[in-house]
Amino acid sequence: MIMFTRILSVGLGLAAVVSGFVLPSSSSRSKAQCTQTSTNRVVVVPSYQEAISANSIQRSFTSVSSSTQLGASADSSTTAEAASSSTATNTKQSSTSPPSDWEEQILSALSIIIDPDLNSDIVTLGFIKNLQIDSSSVISLDLELTTPACPVKDEFVNQCQDIINKLDWTRGADITLTAQPTPTPETAAPGTPLGMSQIGSVIAVSSCKGGVGKSTTSVNLAYALSKLGAKVGIFDADVYGPSLPTMVTPTDDNVQFIGRQIAPLTRDNVKLMSFGYVNEGSAVMRGPMVTQLLDQFLSLTNWGSLDYLILDMPPGTGDIQLTLSQRLNITAAVIVTTPQELSFVDVERGVEMFDTVNVPCVAVVENMAYFEKEKEELNIDEVLLKEQFKKVLDKEGMVDGDDGKSIIDDLVKIVQDNVQGKATDTSNEEIRIFGPGHKRRLSEQWGIEHSYSIPLLSQIAQNGDSGTPFILDNPDSPQAEIYFQLAKSVVSEVAKTKFGLGKSGGRPNIVYNSDIHIIEVTEVGQEEATISTANLRRACRCAECVEELSGKQILDPKSVSESIKPISMSPTGNYALSVDWSDGHRSLYPYRQIRSLIEDAKEGNVKEEAVL
Repeated sequence: MIMFTRILSVGLGLAAVVSGFVLPSSSSRSKAQCTQTSTNRVVVVPSYQEAISANSIQRSFTSVSSSTQLGASADSSTTAEAASSSTATNTKQSSTSPPSDWEEQILSALSIIIDPDLNSDIVTLGFIKNLQIDSSSVISLDLELTTPACPVKDEFVNQCQDIINKLDWTRGADITLTAQPTPTPETAAPGTPLGMSQIGSVIAVSSCKGGVGKSTTSVNLAYALSKLGAKVGIFDADVYGPSLPTMVTPTDDNVQFIGRQIAPLTRDNVKLMSFGYVNEGSAVMRGPMVTQLLDQFLSLTNWGSLDYLILDMPPGTGDIQLTLSQRLNITAAVIVTTPQELSFVDVERGVEMFDTVNVPCVAVVENMAYFEKEKEELNIDEVLLKEQFKKVLDKEGMVDGDDGKSIIDDLVKIVQDNVQGKATDTSNEEIRIFGPGHKRRLSEQWGIEHSYSIPLLSQIAQNGDSGTPFILDNPDSPQAEIYFQLAKSVVSEVAKTKFGLGKSGGRPNIVYNSDIHIIEVTEVGQEEATISTANLRRACRCAECVEELSGKQILDPKSVSESIKPISMSPTGNYALSVDWSDGHRSLYPYRQIRSLIEDAKEGNVKEEAVL
């Protein structure tokens, strides 16, 4: 018994060692492409015999109507749940007539639907238009969203249908999706170039140095927004080294004129314009001439009606970048970088540049963040493994005969089970060849909540060189899904910036009350809260106050005087507050951190009261 126990102990040790004794697969496979949910989102329409795809919404967004009529059926199983809501109306008594206050009841019922970006209900936001009822008690309305690319438009339609159908006296719902119109030359902001007078939002894609994948991000972001249903254009503002002609081959590369204006080129419903399309090669000219050339391009290009214009900015933070930022009334910016420390410094410069011209940075793309290595298939050479076990056991003089063979078989089975358990993990290994990146620092120091890591993938580069955007050739790939998530976050942040309550995008109102030496924080729908100036100064998490790697606080809390006060306070983008302190220090506080400080203070007060 003692001998067998010793044998088993040695065997288990061997099994643990040789569990890695496997043969790599002899054939290398190409990188697997996972299937994502199709971007052609289907609106559930109980009364239609077919679903209306998002592509048809893109072609004629205002004409898409989704209805639920009494007795309607749906061919697809995807409409079963919504159809049951419509079928339920069959049980309603046909003699039921609408009440005199039917409009108030409908609006009251729909007011429970909340827009997740604007944090308000769709009735208060004025999304409900043309509310009507016909002689059959079928309700019809227009649902006017802030953008045709709204990520939750399908959910809004389904919620409206369900709520209306649950009212006893209704006989169905006819919901028509529309979007707020883009500006016209008459309603455009003063100073807007004529060719850009019908553009809803300008999104700048910027980096502070070249070669980080800014143009690749611009192109794929534009086509992701187009897939979501928006009307999109791309303007390549890099005159010295235009990239768009290489990355996107237009359907027709002949430049045409509309009167005295240039008609942009197109590819898959996205409008394109670059210096490289009208002049081969890059420009050789001084800065002031480049600024004038860009002004001419912006004034003479007839973009027509667009929901979003993606502005592929030239690298850097100089005169050209500042001029474009001030001239174009940019709505929001996306910063492109790489994981290296030097690139993080560039991100800071980019955020500060846009902050000086009051442009919020809504997302950061960490390009070439990692390399995806497919895990090799684990194959065990059982014969060789048994020979190795036998040699070790014979050397120890521990077993012989049938008993030894049985123990060796058991050990091999243990190894097989161990290897099989590892093989069930089919996810690719992420190798971060340029370091771990700085997403956490971006979130903590700058309050930028949307950051995306794009892998180093040869197919993305190949598509960029071939003239066909990656997202068009690989719409169902996991990498394309990252671009779609980026596009959705841009849509949400632009909505917060343009349509948020008080146009603050949901930011709290923070002021310093010098009379009582306290910082007051006010948010919509909440009671006023306060933070002491000293506590806020002590909470600074910049590189001078907190050690980056360990998170250890460098700033001694006792060194902060209770009399410290803010000299100035101003928002930075949508998510952070910049404070210049009387001790000469500048701090940046994400609103998330300020809210957390308020909650901690409230909990502290509750605990003190409980002790008393």
